[in-house]
Amino acid sequence: MIAFRKMNGLGNDFAVVDGRKAAVDLSSERIAALGNRQTGIGFDQFITLAPARGGEDALMVIHNSDGGEVESCGNAARCVAALLLEETGREEVHIGSAGGAMRAWRNGHGISVDMGVPRFDAASIPLADPAADAQALLLTDPVLRAFGPAACANVGNPHAVFWVDDVEAVDLLRVGPLAEVDPVFPEKANISFVEIADPARVRARVWERGAGATRACGTAACAIGAVGHFTGRLAATVEVTLPGGPLSIDVSSGRIVMTGDYALDWTGTITADGYSRDA
Repeated sequence: MIAFRKMNGLGNDFAVVDGRKAAVDLSSERIAALGNRQTGIGFDQFITLAPARGGEDALMVIHNSDGGEVESCGNAARCVAALLLEETGREEVHIGSAGGAMRAWRNGHGISVDMGVPRFDAASIPLADPAADAQALLLTDPVLRAFGPAACANVGNPHAVFWVDDVEAVDLLRVGPLAEVDPVFPEKANISFVEIADPARVRARVWERGAGATRACGTAACAIGAVGHFTGRLAATVEVTLPGGPLSIDVSSGRIVMTGDYALDWTGTITADGYSRDA
């Protein structure tokens, strides 16, 4: 019997469990079953709070809906930050993750998270060819090459950004899965297609590694803001509008600060043979 909170950041949704006092040990197969939107809870990511290892308030362990563990999730970080800020009563909290430590604080009605320093070199992303130009990367598949070169970054996890004239014209369900597993990405990648309205405003659609097409992806918005500014396309502060809504990304300090909303949807309990929803 494991209590969970169903939460979301701009529609990117999570089941969040607290394993700080009693360890949560679910197999990847069980997490995938719980993530199924027809027969399970239904979520993009399964988030476990674990005891901190390096002085943070908690460690955030992230599994995608396919059961695979990943390094970072920006929208989940805002949800976890909201829980920790309420729990501690402090003005800011620190969250550990496999992708690095994050500092978070309230900003109006939303949450701001310092997501760290982006990395733009091929080895850090990583790319299969450590000598590749990570800001002008041509993928292997001919279908993907039609979109031109991608700009890549690691913002706690690997991302590739394609600049397009019209994001709605992209057949995301077709090209997203192809790009995620292209051989140039040895650890796969999150894939974004971005339409620039002006240097401070963009629209984006994202295929998330291990989760598919999502309403929003916080780390994708971070990557878009980071590589957009790094390559001279975007201002240091940019509003990234995803299908689920807008995120503000500020890279003016050299670090990525992401600001956006979060929500608690409902609560429930994971049981031996499924889950139950609280009344």
